[in-house]
Amino acid sequence: MTRLSMSALRSLPALPYNPADVRVGIVHLGVGAFHRAHQAVYTDATLAADPTWGIAGFTQRSTTVRDQLAPQDCLYTVLERGVGAGPPRIVGALREIGLAFELVNRIADPAVRLVTLTVTEKGYRPGNAVERLVAGLELRRRADAGPLSVLPCDNLPANGATLRRIVLDHAATLPAGDRLVEWIGSSVAFPSCMVDRIVPATSAADLADVQRILGVRDEGTVVAEPFSQWVIEDTFAAGRPAWDATFTTDVAPYEAAKLRLLNATHSLLAYTGALAGHGTIASAMTDPALADAAWRLMTEDAAPTLTLPDGFDLRGYQESILRRFADPALGHRTVQVAADGSLKLPIRLLGTARDRLSSGHTPQWTALAVAAWMVYVATRQPVEDPQAAALADAAAGRSTPASLVDALLPFLGDPLGTTWRDLLVEQVARLRFN
Repeated sequence: MTRLSMSALRSLPALPYNPADVRVGIVHLGVGAFHRAHQAVYTDATLAADPTWGIAGFTQRSTTVRDQLAPQDCLYTVLERGVGAGPPRIVGALREIGLAFELVNRIADPAVRLVTLTVTEKGYRPGNAVERLVAGLELRRRADAGPLSVLPCDNLPANGATLRRIVLDHAATLPAGDRLVEWIGSSVAFPSCMVDRIVPATSAADLADVQRILGVRDEGTVVAEPFSQWVIEDTFAAGRPAWDATFTTDVAPYEAAKLRLLNATHSLLAYTGALAGHGTIASAMTDPALADAAWRLMTEDAAPTLTLPDGFDLRGYQESILRRFADPALGHRTVQVAADGSLKLPIRLLGTARDRLSSGHTPQWTALAVAAWMVYVATRQPVEDPQAAALADAAAGRSTPASLVDALLPFLGDPLGTTWRDLLVEQVARLRFN
């Protein structure tokens, strides 16, 4: 079977532009499935009007994505699953694919005006991703290659401001730190954004469906739901593509709504669903008790803590979240959503818990989600988490709910006081001993 490539495009439905004419204007770090199903799709839709915003993508660790896409001239297919799904879409926005160590020189290219990142929450700790970004900025400064914007696209509150602080802290440690910090302050913008699209793992059946429909083999297929959202702070230093996104001066209300409603509920269903034997989020949603807990987490715990944008349809948004989660066509695995809980839960859940506790209320559904993570860690070893070994050691041999809570609470940071601890002990007891 012929493999997807530039030459194979001759026998496929025509793209609205010629990928060979596209020039790189964006460098992206973290070319995983989410980036290819989200930001790259938004960018792809702009290239017929302006072909100067092509993407040079770099993978963080594994060579898998490069090995999948390089033989295909970086072309790949987005396969939508679920109600309202469109036909498979070939995306040509990605024009180069490389490894992370090659990123530094590419950032210094004057034709590049934007750097984007999807490195997951753990990628924003000091480490290779930040070091390479800062090295690229220093090389660009020395080359006098012009201003640049850096747009993080991960689930972090105030992700642009957060990344700016981390970058400046690291830049200050370099030999040319003072000059670099000054240049970043005057020449580099760090807009924040909120991204949303469910992108489950691609299966062999998905690859087979693309091959059957298009008549070519695509090893780089990514799967996504039809829904997609992108809210962006419109503060760019060197222009931006004409993305069909929501541009605003304040991303924070959208970001809080997504983290505390969608992401928090996703985590609740992942941990409680996995503990109940459900392999997918959609399967967990068929359990009336879990679906009720998801709704009550959003309506009773999270919603009262939010300050929403004018005109925001809260109930409609909440209902749409549960409809998306319940769609069996996506096959989003509970263990996939459950990964990296020690990093995700403080961002997704603890803000709601803190706000409700401070107003004198009892965030029992939020406590259920965190308690389910604790029981998951104690009973589902090994877990996928940057602190997996330490979590396993801490949970080992904890025979009472209180001992398990006390062992795992420190991994989440702020302990939030005795009322919160007591809530967690109560919920762990229900999950583990009932």
